[in-house]
Amino acid sequence: MAPTDLNLADPRAYRRLAALIRQQIGNGTLQPGRPAPSITSLRQEHGHARQTCSKALRILEGEGLLARIPGLGYYVC
Repeated sequence: MAPTDLNLADPRAYRRLAALIRQQIGNGTLQPGRPAPSITSLRQEHGHARQTCSKALRILEGEGLLARIPGLGYYVC
């Protein structure tokens, strides 16, 4: 089982969401230089709380996969 698969099975929703976005970056669904999904769109699509979505995006920012641009949101690196 790949590490990303393990993260998708994590009981913590923010880790599962981060793994899903990481997978989308890895398979090219989310491309460098393009916007990442917004917190609002993640909330609507996955039904998570705002804080959960924000935490998932911050994890990916910490990994260097996303960059936050104040006032514009997160972008894929």
